[in-house]
Amino acid sequence: MRVLVTGGAGYIGSHAVLSLLGAGHDVLIVDSFATSSPRVIKRLEALSGRVLHVIERDVRDYEAMRGVMASWVPEAVIHFAGLKSVAESVADPALYYDVNVGGTVSLLRAMAEIDCSKIVFSSSATVYGTPEYLPYDEAHPTNPVNPYGRTKLVVEQLLGDWIGAREGRAVTALRYFNPVGAHPSGEIGEDPSGVPNNLMPYIAQVAVGRRPHLTIFGDDYETRDGTGERDYIHVMDLAEAHVAALMHLATGERMQIFNVGTGQGITVREMVRAFEETAGVRVPTEIAARRAGDLPRFFADAARARDMLGWMPSRDLHDMCLDAWGWQSRNPGGYDAQEDAA
Repeated sequence: MRVLVTGGAGYIGSHAVLSLLGAGHDVLIVDSFATSSPRVIKRLEALSGRVLHVIERDVRDYEAMRGVMASWVPEAVIHFAGLKSVAESVADPALYYDVNVGGTVSLLRAMAEIDCSKIVFSSSATVYGTPEYLPYDEAHPTNPVNPYGRTKLVVEQLLGDWIGAREGRAVTALRYFNPVGAHPSGEIGEDPSGVPNNLMPYIAQVAVGRRPHLTIFGDDYETRDGTGERDYIHVMDLAEAHVAALMHLATGERMQIFNVGTGQGITVREMVRAFEETAGVRVPTEIAARRAGDLPRFFADAARARDMLGWMPSRDLHDMCLDAWGWQSRNPGGYDAQEDAA
């Protein structure tokens, strides 16, 4: 299948591209490289043994996306392009609505020009908000508590309206929990700019010496050890879920939503301990007050993805830590620092 992947040079997008190529699909990457490195492309080509089709464009640019669609004529789109920092979305909500919602509007308009009718959307478990019950299933009420989560929910609603406007359209939205880890080669992985917003890359940067310690925000939650508990999923399992979601579009279902997680919570202390044991390094920690808005626990009920997509995660906490450390230890300064030193 000819697949256009927006944000295909990003953390999740790059791993999904490898899985798509491995499954025999023909892929075009469209990326602005605003939050990713163009140097990932060389690594994807080396890992896949393929010369990749790549176009540098901002998904918000309708005329540019219209031209891309006309020249490539994809059979389906996987839409990763967007911003994902909760803190940044609180500080600049207009930017998040512009990129995440406005970019999707532009993309859908361009798709309509060539009658491209199938899309897999990169959504988020943040659409659920404060849990009314756990684990979250797809029927859980949606009430996001920050602008980032609200942009994801608005896009889901937009996609629901989009499929209703014309027969033959199909959408699969994947609500991610917490992607971690890297490709087992250590050649591609998570390379956040500035201070990481997520736990695993922060642990890895402390372990490699880029940061002095990990700050644990709150050790008095009602969890096994007092620290926050989250559902972490290996990025390669997540990438494979996108291949399964793409195939599901062919079933003719109009709009389907799936949780993508392991269904098991891991606390901050458990993650630190597992990383130390796997990597053989020490990760110093300091305790600080809880952050406003942090939830004590959340994790997925991913049975629907298992039953309807035929997808299940196959990698465990050891694999997550092993591959995250493999990436960080081989690339202590990220893509650009590694290439500049070569």
